[in-house]
Amino acid sequence: MFPRVKQVRYLGDYRLELSFTDGTTGELDFKQRVVGRGGVFRPLEDMAFFKQVQVDPQAGTIVWPNEVDFCPDVLYSLVSGKAIQAVEPASETILADREL
Repeated sequence: MFPRVKQVRYLGDYRLELSFTDGTTGELDFKQRVVGRGGVFRPLEDMAFFKQVQVDPQAGTIVWPNEVDFCPDVLYSLVSGKAIQAVEPASETILADREL
């Protein structure tokens, strides 16, 4: 699990600066992730609405008033350039012990 978002700052257009709990900071452009996608993303096309982004401290990610959010691991990977690692499934031995 990657560090979580601790701070967000609106920079202009669809750009946000994200700061993470490990001190990593970087800028992301959300235009391609928002514009033209429709559905729950439609309100985010309005710049006044987009600027209302906040950090959800419980989820450790960014969120808007319509409850749209982005996966904090994906955000961290995009900012840091670190690949998301797959989690290995539990071994059969551990699963068998739980069934006993």
